[in-house]
Amino acid sequence: MGVGARPRLTADELAGLIDAVLADHSIAPEAVLALATLDRRADHPALRTVAAAHGWPVLGYPADELAAVPAAAGSARVRAATGTPSVAEAAALRAAGANGGTPSLVAAKRTVPTASVAVATRAPGPGEEREQ
Repeated sequence: MGVGARPRLTADELAGLIDAVLADHSIAPEAVLALATLDRRADHPALRTVAAAHGWPVLGYPADELAAVPAAAGSARVRAATGTPSVAEAAALRAAGANGGTPSLVAAKRTVPTASVAVATRAPGPGEEREQ
């Protein structure tokens, strides 16, 4: 799951957004493997709190790495602020494709004033079996 976070984001706001996105797409929290974000937001207290409550690691990626990920949602405003046009979708796709296979969005970016969340999965790579 990719997360874009503003400095004033609270854990309750992030948890509510994540819960809504997962529910709307019939995704169990147990299916989430990690929260992925911009490297300079990886220590954000809200991300750490929500991740710890679910047992999810937090993965941080540099802006140039996220900028190289083709993401559907991007903006000049986000690029000016972060160095990448997309954080949530790009981070979700980057994390989903980290071990090979082809990542794809299953939940496009949803945004509230303090955060954005997107969910990606990946098709198995050569020689891998799909998990049930």
